[in-house]
Amino acid sequence: MNAVPAARTAGGFSSLAFRKGRDRVVEFILLLAGLVAVFTTIAIVCVLVYESSFFFRTVPIGEFLTDTMWTPLFADARYGILPLVSGTLTTTMVALLVAIPVGTTIAIYLSEFAPHRLRETVKPILELLGAVPTVVYGYFALLMVTPLLQKLIPGLPGFNMLSAGLVIGLMIVPYIATVSEDAMRAVPRYMREGSYAMGATRLQTALRVVVPGAFSGIAAAYILGISRAVGETMVVAIAAGMQPQLTFNPTEPAATITAYIVQVSLGDLPHDSIGYQSIFAAGLVLMLITLVFNVIGFFLTRRFREAY
Repeated sequence: MNAVPAARTAGGFSSLAFRKGRDRVVEFILLLAGLVAVFTTIAIVCVLVYESSFFFRTVPIGEFLTDTMWTPLFADARYGILPLVSGTLTTTMVALLVAIPVGTTIAIYLSEFAPHRLRETVKPILELLGAVPTVVYGYFALLMVTPLLQKLIPGLPGFNMLSAGLVIGLMIVPYIATVSEDAMRAVPRYMREGSYAMGATRLQTALRVVVPGAFSGIAAAYILGISRAVGETMVVAIAAGMQPQLTFNPTEPAATITAYIVQVSLGDLPHDSIGYQSIFAAGLVLMLITLVFNVIGFFLTRRFREAY
């Protein structure tokens, strides 16, 4: 009579051991998947630092960081990164001046005011805008936005950072809007109901309760948009002019770090030349700029959480 329970017990232990083993295998696979991003980042940093070391053996770091001329393809080559940094920061700031207010407004409307059917229609359209190839945006900036701006700003050059920045801002609106809207929708319902109970309107609740409650997600959306704008290549390569000059005037033509990397990577320079090695130094600076923005966003988010 004890044979059947004993068999069941043995079968139960076997099944439990199998489930534990399966869970361990799944955990190990998930750990490997998570480490892929870490190892990829480390590999990128190592490659940039290693290749840049050859460049800095010829060009002093002080000259690289302080010289105001960037002419690595000329006979009298100069390697001051400041013109490329100014072009990158200027186009990024113009893009953010467009994308942050527009994307945040869209997110607030979709989260707090839009009917369900409208929200489910608009969000896929926004995500579809993010899937348009960037080269299309580049020619849109050159052939559509720039002529319109030239009517508003007489004397505006055909290549300028303003049109490139405006179009990049339109490009990153879907990223900011969708991520921010998801963060706002995740705010607990009782926070809204408590605000309504105190007599607040829907707009007051959205601005004073929902937005602060979702600030960590909104900050992540902003950082994603900044990283996307800093790393944009084709729009600035087509519409901004690829003329490295130290200026923060968005109506002037300029070159960005990514545009220069594309220009040199076309294959006109031998791989062991100092001009080719300069793209790794420029890439290292680009990575550091992105890192700085991410660190600033992290500390702002943490401070805001502590305040609330």
